[in-house]
Amino acid sequence: KHPDADALYVEKIDLGEESGPRTVVSGLVKHYSLEEMQNRRVLVVCNLKPAKMRGVESQGMVLCGTGEDGKVEFIEPPEGVPNGERVLFPGYTDVDGVPEPESPFMPPKKKMWEAVQPDFATDGACVA
Repeated sequence: KHPDADALYVEKIDLGEESGPRTVVSGLVKHYSLEEMQNRRVLVVCNLKPAKMRGVESQGMVLCGTGEDGKVEFIEPPEGVPNGERVLFPGYTDVDGVPEPESPFMPPKKKMWEAVQPDFATDGACVA
């Protein structure tokens, strides 16, 4: 848990990077117990500019979805996908060549997150 905020977790997430796990701060305390947070496989948005949340630098965002019932659920990678695998979205990336991004962070002024987020959805089996 965050030392200065009861509603925040401070997570160490292994993204397969040589530098080691990233620190990610999330507001999932009211949705998941500490035990439910341990050793989960999750998707993390990594190309956001790091931001301090109550004094702790967060280097990503855990990707979750909210159902019609209001329940918050993790978006989980398929079995067998290695930690750190890039997730691509047709129409938003060059899926043929899969180039490295021009910048490690999405430029905030381009509103890229706002462009892709409305298209996020799951089917009846909760597959994104």
